[in-house]
Amino acid sequence: MIKSSEVYFSLVYDWMKEEVLKQPVIQADETTLKVNRDGRKAGASSYMWVYITGEHDDSGKKIILYNYCRTRSTEHLRNFLSAYQGTLVSDGYQPYHTFSEEQALASAGCWRHCRRRFVNAIKAAQKDLSEEELKNSIVYQALARISAIYKLDESWKGRSCEYRAEHRRRILKPLVDEYFDWVKEQVKTCSVPPKSETGEGLSYSIHQEKYLRTFLEDGNIPIDNSACERAIRPFCVGRKNWNVIDTVEGAQASAIAYSIAETAKANHLKPYQYFEYLLTELPKRVTQKKDSSFSLDDLMPWSSELPMSCRKIK
Repeated sequence: MIKSSEVYFSLVYDWMKEEVLKQPVIQADETTLKVNRDGRKAGASSYMWVYITGEHDDSGKKIILYNYCRTRSTEHLRNFLSAYQGTLVSDGYQPYHTFSEEQALASAGCWRHCRRRFVNAIKAAQKDLSEEELKNSIVYQALARISAIYKLDESWKGRSCEYRAEHRRRILKPLVDEYFDWVKEQVKTCSVPPKSETGEGLSYSIHQEKYLRTFLEDGNIPIDNSACERAIRPFCVGRKNWNVIDTVEGAQASAIAYSIAETAKANHLKPYQYFEYLLTELPKRVTQKKDSSFSLDDLMPWSSELPMSCRKIK
């Protein structure tokens, strides 16, 4: 696997990376993993970062890239996204915002993360409050307001980017304005413990307001980062089975293999047959890498030139 990734699959990975950096929106997330021999003490955490094309992207190129790194620092973003000029969608982790400011990128937040704290709070409150008390609670009102925002945005999901942008500005923005005005009023007038789930939900909303508003400016930007969380899940499921990766080379090979497999699935391909096809075609291309005519466009998971044997029947 390591040898195949280094010699063959890395060519596809690098070609896909060039494509993803051209997209108007990239969504990003990361998860931990253990690597036995990475030059540090046993048990140290490494990270598998994931970058995907925007959920609303209509270019026909669905790309999911995994990238192994020993740290979770801003330096990794600087290395991987140095040439990027679009919008970066992420959760509230500060390095994403720091990097976006350095690069003068638009930075979009995740309403799902905002909502999650209130969901946790209402689960706990249901045990102690009556139905009427629950409906009058801050957490219930917060969720009702966020749900209204989501419901409207979901209703425009199948529409064009232009339609979504216009309706967000005209119809959704007043609801978002009202939500943040309401949150600030609760913080001023209500004695909510700041360390409670409700308090943290209100605090998250205020501190992330700038980023949570970004989706209103562009119809290409998703309201949350759920698509990226879904993209990272197969790696998390695999991690439960193999638990640890032995070497840095193995972690890098895993990142490449997962990228190709998940991008293949996102483009309605059969992963096994696609890998088989790549291993048939890539050896013919390796010697051509330095030629000016070298191209892997016809081998990309979204290529119309791939054989039918690689495609799933819709």
